[in-house]
Amino acid sequence: MGKRHSGKALAGLLTAGLVSVPFASPLAAAPPEPLPAGQLDFRPWGAERPVGALCRGRYVMPGYRLPAVEDPRRVQSESDRAFYGETGDTILRGEVVLRRGDSQLEAPEVRMPASREQVFADGPLALRDPGLLVRGDAAEVSLVSDAASVDAAHYVIHEQHLRGDALRLARLEDGRYRLTSASFTTCDPGDTLWRLVGGDVVLDRESGFGTARHARLEVGRVPVFYWPWVRFPIDDRRHTGFLWPELGVSGDAFDYAQPFYWNIAPNHDATVTPRWISDRGLLLGAEYRYLFPTDRGQLEGAFLADDDGGSDGPGDPSRRHAGEDRWYLDYRHSGRFDARTRYDLRYGAASDGRYFDDFGRPFGEDPTAMPRLARLDYRGNRWHLEARAQGFQRLDDPLLDPDKPFYRLPSLTADARWSQPSGFYQQWRSNATYFWRDVDETRIPLEREAAVGSRLHLAPAAGWRFDASWGHLEPRLEWLATAYDLDYGERDVDRDTAPTREVPVSSIDGGLVFERELALGGRDYRQTLEPRVNYTYVPGRDQSEFPDFDTSERAFSWGQLWSPYRFTGADRVGDLNRLSLGVDSRLLDDARGRERLALGMGQAFYFDDRHVDMDGDPDTLPTPPEAGGDFQRHYRATRERSPLVTRLDWQITDAWRSRWQWLYDDHLERTERTSLDLQYRAAAGHVVNLGYRWEIQGFDPSIEPGDDAFRDFDREELDLSFAWKASSQLDLVGRALYDRTNDRFLEQLAGVQWNDCCYGLQLVWRKWIDDSDTARIEDDTTDRGVFLRFVFKGLGGVGSDAGSYFERAVPGYRATAFEAGPADGRQQR
Repeated sequence: MGKRHSGKALAGLLTAGLVSVPFASPLAAAPPEPLPAGQLDFRPWGAERPVGALCRGRYVMPGYRLPAVEDPRRVQSESDRAFYGETGDTILRGEVVLRRGDSQLEAPEVRMPASREQVFADGPLALRDPGLLVRGDAAEVSLVSDAASVDAAHYVIHEQHLRGDALRLARLEDGRYRLTSASFTTCDPGDTLWRLVGGDVVLDRESGFGTARHARLEVGRVPVFYWPWVRFPIDDRRHTGFLWPELGVSGDAFDYAQPFYWNIAPNHDATVTPRWISDRGLLLGAEYRYLFPTDRGQLEGAFLADDDGGSDGPGDPSRRHAGEDRWYLDYRHSGRFDARTRYDLRYGAASDGRYFDDFGRPFGEDPTAMPRLARLDYRGNRWHLEARAQGFQRLDDPLLDPDKPFYRLPSLTADARWSQPSGFYQQWRSNATYFWRDVDETRIPLEREAAVGSRLHLAPAAGWRFDASWGHLEPRLEWLATAYDLDYGERDVDRDTAPTREVPVSSIDGGLVFERELALGGRDYRQTLEPRVNYTYVPGRDQSEFPDFDTSERAFSWGQLWSPYRFTGADRVGDLNRLSLGVDSRLLDDARGRERLALGMGQAFYFDDRHVDMDGDPDTLPTPPEAGGDFQRHYRATRERSPLVTRLDWQITDAWRSRWQWLYDDHLERTERTSLDLQYRAAAGHVVNLGYRWEIQGFDPSIEPGDDAFRDFDREELDLSFAWKASSQLDLVGRALYDRTNDRFLEQLAGVQWNDCCYGLQLVWRKWIDDSDTARIEDDTTDRGVFLRFVFKGLGGVGSDAGSYFERAVPGYRATAFEAGPADGRQQR
């Protein structure tokens, strides 16, 4: 090799102009064939392949061949040979390298005429900028402007894992780039799964946009979509424009939605989505989002004028609102005034209870209610203050007056706690709420549910808490005082409109902790034995004149063994004279202190019957079954002891875990409720869940006949769900929920998620039971659907994301996002 020469030629060397070349697109002529991976800075992973990497390798830009200099305008050159012509032209040959700033040109020959206005490079050449490589057969670069062109160009953007080809790549004088017969893809070199091809592509780095004429999407070199003209982003900035359409076919109906994204400002954006449903009409949807340093919010909604009613039969519920305007609105806002004071706003409404059944979201994610809330919350060191106005629209169709929810207009809360080093403490809880709902009082079956009005509830408490490593002791006294001011409207009732109640709640809770060292299977453990006792006394008070605003009776559970409250809310305080005994035993891994096994058993013993129920009468028990009453209700009030509660939480191995709970009535010798869960969760991402549920009819007293959740049979269900990562690309997902009582599947699901380097696919088949918002099995209907999502990474996709639904259907599973990340080889650190 001859002597290498350096100089200051090529002062106008092409500068950092190609850093964002994401798209390219021709139709009249095909772009040149791609180069092999070795010429595109592509390095296979080999032994250092990251866990979960989807691409075969990553693009790595090599170091500069010439060192940087202080003056970025200075041009350095190096070559094997240099020739200077008699007319003043200069020719560099051999391994020619030119560098100016962060741009570097490599070619076997570079010619500069005597005018010094431009240079010509013969290929094969390579032009480099930070994170960018362009190879070509020939290049022309202006020395007096930014204009330049490369013939038969092949480009790579390392960080974004992008590559493409063009017959000609030209930089215009205004800094834009024009590509002729060009292509773009995020697939690995050698992979031709998809690419975007266009005849005339213009890229504008300053605005962050590109445009392409006669663009087509090719899958496996087969054209599948065509745009006469398309505008697209060329960097990570958000840009205004059309998004990918969403298509659907259901029965005889065709569903087409075309979202349009509007980037109003860096902290404001909106999406407008016209949606044409062939058997219903044009539905116009929109979403607006905003973000400030201390506040954020979102407004979304949709409107369809004069619903055509769908293609189902005349008596089908989906035609119930034919000819009506259909709409929904949902606004949410949250913010803070300072570190202790926050506020929230929420308003949701729908034209009718069937809106989301007819137009709603995929995979059964339809809401059951539209929340409404205005809340101001302050949390200090001692005081917690809250003011709220709250309600919701229940999405039942039809919605009867007894089922309409109460609004809290307003609800004011003030809570505080004081503690002393001696263990004594004092608490203050208080709430004042006005309850209202828009109903015809004369059509409410129960008088106690017909009232509206205000409620003041005060709950001061005092106690002493002793805590030691070997046990605890806590006596506590609470005073519950409640007063109402009620209005029954047009209903004629013989009830007190200003009832009051004062009830003391006393309890003492204590427990001991015994420990011992234990060796099992060659490992050291620490075992605990923790007996616990709790006595609670709550006298009965007449609450028969009280309304029912927000109260229901609690179902029995392990937590109820130690709680003095038999009801939720403040409208009822249940009488209770009870002694609870229980014992816990835990097995702790001494090496890490991790709980391997926890077993608990407990039972409550009642010294008096529980007279107070939702009727509120402290002197009358529910009607016994021999007199025509409900057996379960009477038995719950008169039984001498609770069911025996047993619970087990066992971490069998690092991957296997089981949970079991059993409520057994040792008097009637029957199981009231039991659940068994077995979960396998491997580090590789596999998840398998096995579940069994049994519940006797009437176990939960908060569920009454007529409620959606009411069942007039013993409930027995089997639940199997799994998500298996067959490879780093393939996830198999499934679920089967079986109603053994009625010999039917409540839900069946089979799904596939394929997540590759440059594309992703979700295919879901689902069949499920829709209870039609009634408690009658004969009203249930069977729905089924097939959902498809296809994503071309770096370009867009078609269909709705099923990842969040997979996570709900399979507890413990985490769906893999389709976005690019470092593990995909898209970012080289």
